[in-house]
Amino acid sequence: MVYRNDEIDPLLPLPPATFHILMAVADEDRHGYAIIQDIAARTNGELQMSAGTLYRSIQRMQEQGLIVETRERPAPEDDDERRRYYRITPFGLSVARAEARRLTQMVKLARARGIAPEKA
Repeated sequence: MVYRNDEIDPLLPLPPATFHILMAVADEDRHGYAIIQDIAARTNGELQMSAGTLYRSIQRMQEQGLIVETRERPAPEDDDERRRYYRITPFGLSVARAEARRLTQMVKLARARGIAPEKA
């Protein structure tokens, strides 16, 4: 499904926590603690998201239609029934891609001004 810019643009720029959560669930469903661990691993520990920030963000993201809680569960031996699993929606993926394009453009502009190095 293709979403219109007037549906996506009001959500941009995304809060950093929202973008990190979308990246964490982009390739697989994850429960809250797994999202926190994924973010810490991808940022080499530079971002340690608190449970409060995570669950406030998740609630807002569900209201915006960016993620959903899924009923699909891992195998019983790998599951804990107390966990809730979250999945990115097609709309959430479109918003994440739009944010990535926006950030790429910002870095390109900073490089053109000599503010950012040519290669990271």
